[in-house]
Amino acid sequence: MRTDDLIKALDADARSKAMPLQSVWWMAAGAAVVIAAIVFLLTIGPRPDFMAAAHTMRFLSKFVFTIVLAVSAFALIRALSTPGAPTGPAMAGMFAAPLLVAAAVVLELLAVPEADWGTRMVGSNMMICMGFIPLIGIGPLAIFLWMLRYGAPTRPVLAGAVAGLLAGGLAATFYAAHCFDDSPLFVATWYTIAIAALALLGALGGRFFVRW
Repeated sequence: MRTDDLIKALDADARSKAMPLQSVWWMAAGAAVVIAAIVFLLTIGPRPDFMAAAHTMRFLSKFVFTIVLAVSAFALIRALSTPGAPTGPAMAGMFAAPLLVAAAVVLELLAVPEADWGTRMVGSNMMICMGFIPLIGIGPLAIFLWMLRYGAPTRPVLAGAVAGLLAGGLAATFYAAHCFDDSPLFVATWYTIAIAALALLGALGGRFFVRW
């Protein structure tokens, strides 16, 4: 069978599911949010000074980064799950969150004395961050990997990695409500490592669970 014919066959199979693929993705996203919220609330919950912290730019900027990552990853994974769908615009959107973090880091380096850079980067909760973001995100990742099997991704490893980024962005959004380290230096370091762990796990899931 030629590659073009295979893609058309996979696309037809994806479209013949009992429910439209894009609708199921929104249902899966809703379920993932609920699961992440339950795990978050049953484990660490929001920080005690959440309302006061919500008036500071550093605290709010964490949610901008994580939500932008989750939204851009959601757009890309929906495209990747449909054979033949254009992925260029969604792929370009994945640069938004890293660019925002990079800009915030530059501003932080300009605003904070050099002697404080190391302290801000290390923070006080790096181990909690690297532990709880994957913990909160593992349930959503399982849902997104299952969704990829419902679709028909032609690049399962890449799709699995994006599923991990989506789960990581979602989990990091919840964790940010607990985290006392609001510096972009901390976010750029430890949030990135924790989210990357989920992306790696997602890539492995794509390789062994989603492959055709």
